[in-house]
Amino acid sequence: MNIGIVCYPTFGGSGVLATELGKALATRGHQVHFISYNQPARLDFFTENVFYHEVSILKYPLFEYAPYETALAGVIVDVVKTANLDVLHVHYAIPHASAALLAKSILSEEGLNIPVITTLHGTDITLVGREATFEPVVSWSINQSDAVTAVSQSLKNDTLEHFNIKREIDVVPNFIDFTRFNKQPKEHFKKAIAPNGEKILVHTSNFRKVKRVEDVVSVFCLVNQKIPSRLLMIGDGPERSHIEKISREMECHGSITFLGKQEAVEEILSVCDLFILPSETESFGLAALEAMACEVPVISSNAGGIPEVNVHGVTGYLSNVGDVADMAKNAIKVLENEEVLKTFKRNALSRAKEFDLDKIMNDYLEIYRRCIQS
Repeated sequence: MNIGIVCYPTFGGSGVLATELGKALATRGHQVHFISYNQPARLDFFTENVFYHEVSILKYPLFEYAPYETALAGVIVDVVKTANLDVLHVHYAIPHASAALLAKSILSEEGLNIPVITTLHGTDITLVGREATFEPVVSWSINQSDAVTAVSQSLKNDTLEHFNIKREIDVVPNFIDFTRFNKQPKEHFKKAIAPNGEKILVHTSNFRKVKRVEDVVSVFCLVNQKIPSRLLMIGDGPERSHIEKISREMECHGSITFLGKQEAVEEILSVCDLFILPSETESFGLAALEAMACEVPVISSNAGGIPEVNVHGVTGYLSNVGDVADMAKNAIKVLENEEVLKTFKRNALSRAKEFDLDKIMNDYLEIYRRCIQS
């Protein structure tokens, strides 16, 4: 099968999922053509059956804002014809779905039909899509796609609630690649971070307000009063300098380390005991799933799709958004007894296996075939 994938090239969840899915499809012998304005971040080495097509934008004084959507549609038309694509899988509703549907319309006039599968990831629905100027385009793009998937039941429900949707939406969750995300023997690393056997808590995100990173620090400080522990903060973003500033004003600041962006996050997760995710909203909670695959239980909010990943009392605990005291209480409950911690770690791994890449990839392939045959 020749598959086109349109995605953002960044480290965000939609770009990561799209790139990892494409690479996995390529290992199964499918030809995969990525279309974006930059090479996707996870597409960092040559892989057989993988091709990248860059969208370049005309620099013209008349355009105050570069017409990316139009340029993207033009590249899609070209790639569909030259690579003989069977299906087009676009990640994020706008501008990718709308551009793909424009390309589909252009191609239909030449007697070519390209099925368009749109995957909704979260902020394209919960944030961007609710802007009054975008809502009609998002609704139209979803309704006109040949198939639509959402990464969680929660996101599907949000889409149906806030948009005029007249078609079915399939729930196909995010996945985990166990060839990368698994507990690795890094005891020397653990000894360097926690030389006295302290418990290691971790948070990873893009440090936006919606992630409530300040709550991470507050939870940790409460835990640190009861249990000798360290906190690793992975990632970067607009809130980082603010969080570093407030953490320096807290008693536990000496036990907090900011690591910035990390490529091999799985190696860090492998030495951790607990993952904290207090987000205000999450369409799925991919960071939590990555932690669970490395046998790290999760203390999280109950927002969005997180409860579809983190099972309360089994793989970790859920609390209401902003309930720092409850999160800390739950964290202490997991960490204070070694046998309890081991049980939660086993449960976390077992749950993560339900989202194995091969299983989810088969779900997408079935949708591709359905659209091609219809």
